[in-house]
Amino acid sequence: MDLSYWEIKSWLKDVDFTVIGSGIVGLSCALELRRTYPKANILVLERGMLPQGASTKNAGFACFGSLSEIIDDLQNHSEEEVLELVSKRINGLKLLRHTLGDKHIEYKQLGSYELFLKQNEALFEQCYNQKDTINKLLYPIFKDHVFSFKDNPFGFKNIIKKIGYNKFEGQIDTGKMMASLLTKVLTSGVKILNNCEVIAVEDGIENVHINTSEFSLKSKKVFVATNGFAGQLIAENVKPARAQVLITKPIPNLHIKGTFHLDRGYYYFRNIDNRILLGGGRNLDLKGEETTDFGETYLIQNKLKEILKSTILPETYFEVDSRWSGIMGVGHQKRPIVKQLNNNVYCGVRLGGMGVAIGSIIGKELASFTQ
Repeated sequence: MDLSYWEIKSWLKDVDFTVIGSGIVGLSCALELRRTYPKANILVLERGMLPQGASTKNAGFACFGSLSEIIDDLQNHSEEEVLELVSKRINGLKLLRHTLGDKHIEYKQLGSYELFLKQNEALFEQCYNQKDTINKLLYPIFKDHVFSFKDNPFGFKNIIKKIGYNKFEGQIDTGKMMASLLTKVLTSGVKILNNCEVIAVEDGIENVHINTSEFSLKSKKVFVATNGFAGQLIAENVKPARAQVLITKPIPNLHIKGTFHLDRGYYYFRNIDNRILLGGGRNLDLKGEETTDFGETYLIQNKLKEILKSTILPETYFEVDSRWSGIMGVGHQKRPIVKQLNNNVYCGVRLGGMGVAIGSIIGKELASFTQ
């Protein structure tokens, strides 16, 4: 691409900080850099027309983990590590809300619920029996009991009568959240270039050489915030994980309010604009969904529609309005990777499907390496 003198001078010359990825982490990193360095020349490079990955494609859960998820985490992490994970998610959500304001992200604390299919009675018994233990573990954070059980008030079918409840979780409007975050970043004087895929990053003594699909440039520091796409640029333990989603057309008199977890969180749904948004099913084809390719599969989309019919809306007529997918970054450990890679390159990746909760705080931590 031939660039003019003006284009080079105004966008690509004397760049102090370059952030790769304009999702929640990348934009939060840019905001923190601007706060710390008011006069710095900060550039964000984004491969898509809109932020790629999951930041504009997630379900908008303001959550920190269902009861079954936390119990499962305790099988692979110490109690201290699980508390650290939950605390980071809570603090990240507080930072997101403080940065943008509840009105601009349409935050609603409607609570969350966990459903247990009839064939998952063993999982239900495990969660029911360990509820008090988990509440005691989390008490130092919330100063209250987090998880309880109540009768099913929503008319869901083919599930165990008792459902889990958590009053501390909520939901946001993902589109409004990202639009507000983009506006805040641009207003601060940070430059964002879209449709610009970074091909390679080469660290030097004083500068980092960045090769993109459109041009090359130098930057004093580079921050990689590409999450599920991180493996294309850096050698860290991050695997892509595609999440497929569908949403119904508006349903008159929809009585379902809140966010819902089903089957260890492999399925999740919520109300939004009198519709039901439902996602998940990655467990049906874990290897096949370990991809950076966007798209939907008949196997998973058919299962999502089946769950709508058999469990969520068994006596309600509905039509599917649209479908999409997002790319998360996962690994064997739930702890995100936030580190310095070499002299002038840093990364904040592997958010494990918790980008809404921890994206803001990971971006802030990423920017702090320069201090």
